[in-house]
Amino acid sequence: MAVEEGYTEAVPPSPQNGSGDSGLMEATSPRPTVLVVEDEQNIRELVCLHLGLENYDCVPCGDGESALKLARSRHFDLVVLDVMLPGLDGVTVCRAIRRESENPDVPVLMLTARRDESDKVVGLESGADDYLTKPFGVRELVARVRALLRRGPRPLISPAGTKEAARPITYKHIEMDPARRRVRVGTKDVELTSNEFHLLYVLLASPGIVFSREALLSRVWKDQTFVTVRSVDTLIKRLRKKIEKNPAEPDVILTVWGAGYKAADV
Repeated sequence: MAVEEGYTEAVPPSPQNGSGDSGLMEATSPRPTVLVVEDEQNIRELVCLHLGLENYDCVPCGDGESALKLARSRHFDLVVLDVMLPGLDGVTVCRAIRRESENPDVPVLMLTARRDESDKVVGLESGADDYLTKPFGVRELVARVRALLRRGPRPLISPAGTKEAARPITYKHIEMDPARRRVRVGTKDVELTSNEFHLLYVLLASPGIVFSREALLSRVWKDQTFVTVRSVDTLIKRLRKKIEKNPAEPDVILTVWGAGYKAADV
């Protein structure tokens, strides 16, 4: 069992024992809905139990394909997503949720038994907002869920760094449609992760403007944990492989030595 020992399982309070104030709160405030995707039944039930005690509605799911069907059919306020799932793995599910579902901007908390930094980076760059390694404590899980729900949906950031609606962009041979999360390079549609899309949008919206690694971190990753300036370099390298004619000699995303990155002047 991949949850820390030593916690005390609470029993859900009976409606008869609840105070009038809490009943009024439930009547006036909708309960956040959380999709819990975990193939181990005991962990799935434990997570749902404790989130239920926090007044969240949980929808449990045991595999990636079912989770993606749910994400495509209804809105959720948060997704708790295990990385190691039967069928579709959690990283693939996360990318698909960002790209083609009713929940492109829903906060995603990933659960995994892997502890390597590279695994955390892959999870976060697939579009996850936070990362929790098994075994985890129930209190930490609940605290992270609260923090993500307070933060709310992650809007696509406009070039000015505000949360206004992002406009379509045509840059040389590249077309970006933020509303559909679609990128076309020449005549071919290119699949990008959520962070790849955000990074490319920030650069192409302001050709010729140099962005430091720190500025790109604040625009693309916002408050995500386990992210360093090295993550920017890794993402740039992956992005160049997808959009550049020759990634070794890029003509779209240029390195400005000692300063950061920019999209080439049009």
